[in-house]
Amino acid sequence: MKMQESEINEAFRAEVREWMAQHLQGRFAPLKHASGLGAEGYDAQLAKQWEQELALGGWTGLGWDAQYGGRGLSLAQQVIFHEEYVGCGGPGRIGHIGETLLAPTLMAYGTLEQKQRFLPGILAGTDYWAQGYSEPGAGSDLAAIRTKACRDATTGEWVINGQKVWTSWAHESEWIFVLARTDEAGGAAGGRHAGMVLLLVPLKQAGVEVRPIRQITGTSEFNEVFFDGARTEASLHLGPVGDGWKVAMYLLGCERGASTLGQQAHFRYELELIVALAKRNGAARDPMLRQRLAKAALGLQTLRSHALRSSGEDTPQRVASVSKYAWSNWHRALGELAMDVLGEQGELALDDPALAALQQLWLVSRADTIYAGTNEIQLNLMAERSLGMPR
Repeated sequence: MKMQESEINEAFRAEVREWMAQHLQGRFAPLKHASGLGAEGYDAQLAKQWEQELALGGWTGLGWDAQYGGRGLSLAQQVIFHEEYVGCGGPGRIGHIGETLLAPTLMAYGTLEQKQRFLPGILAGTDYWAQGYSEPGAGSDLAAIRTKACRDATTGEWVINGQKVWTSWAHESEWIFVLARTDEAGGAAGGRHAGMVLLLVPLKQAGVEVRPIRQITGTSEFNEVFFDGARTEASLHLGPVGDGWKVAMYLLGCERGASTLGQQAHFRYELELIVALAKRNGAARDPMLRQRLAKAALGLQTLRSHALRSSGEDTPQRVASVSKYAWSNWHRALGELAMDVLGEQGELALDDPALAALQQLWLVSRADTIYAGTNEIQLNLMAERSLGMPR
């Protein structure tokens, strides 16, 4: 992907910066540089208001087709927005799961009625979604899910029983898309991957219990979600019944979009905090720490180059498959570097927000190589699916 900027893109970059400077202030100022739910002081209700502010400014659905209310911007301009957004201090997006994961899947597999019902609320920043995939005993091995969905013989509604875990933002969402097993067979998938369905389920009902999980950061981003006779309408399944695995894998593929460049822009901000601290407290004089800082900077540039390379729709699986393994290990190492630069201060409860943010970075990054597929699972996937090695 060529990122040499045209005059049009330079003007677009300036437009993003100007809008952010005008709007990320006043009542939204506390959100500046807040990484997202689970971060210290992140106000979820204010973040939802910020999502609606972005929507009013035309900064949601950037890559969506015009028929769905989007702007149909080029990939280059989407990358520019995400990088400038973070560079200007934009907070973690609480609408991310709906806008970048569910919406493209709705566009690909949803019925006309489903698109008309759900896409406007996602675009406007008024409806929030959680992802119901992982279960106890079925995290990295998603095909081991046991949550079941069957049809009510009288009403035709889906009745869901089971449990999901590590469900991001469920306590702040109205809806959840749930991968479940059904007795109705499918055609595209086979073996353990057959007979699944991806359902769109309201969270605010008697058959659903959401329990936030307290993390080592002291906050709660993840949840357990229990389904005990929960219901959703008969029509609220994405794609053919029985082929839920195919739809679920398509949705996961949407994680490779331009927003990953925004994640890396936040990584750059964290690295800059560490470098600034190393200069202030003298850690930069240590040749080993200085070498690690340089290695981190080079690694981040490599991640960006790879993300640009793999952002196109025709990206080979073997190219995209290394992304999660690469960034999660880099970010975990950055957290360790942050604590080493903090030195003895890292053992204390710190009042300085910039220093406390580095402690949070270390705590949060410990999970990077576990969630969304452990290192071991990622290596297996690369070996089997990308290199064609035997199981």
